[in-house]
Amino acid sequence: MPKKTFTPEQIVAKLRQIEVLLSQGKTVPLACKDSGITDQTFYRWRKEYGGLELEQAKKLRDLQKENAQLKRALATMTLEKQILKDIAEGDF
Repeated sequence: MPKKTFTPEQIVAKLRQIEVLLSQGKTVPLACKDSGITDQTFYRWRKEYGGLELEQAKKLRDLQKENAQLKRALATMTLEKQILKDIAEGDF
């Protein structure tokens, strides 16, 4: 079975859906099964996204994207610096 990836907005929506099912008296395993996720996924998501609103989830996704771009830029700059250092020392 292929692994599904959910956006933070979808995760928050699923958590809200499970909360509604739990308030209606369903158990966690049944609520998770109705939502199409495992218990472990529910607990992991609740730990990470538990108190977030939809707008906060969008901001989190945008910040994660920006962070990934900055990490790539830093890696590129570090590599360029190392190459220039090696050329200056004649170690090529």
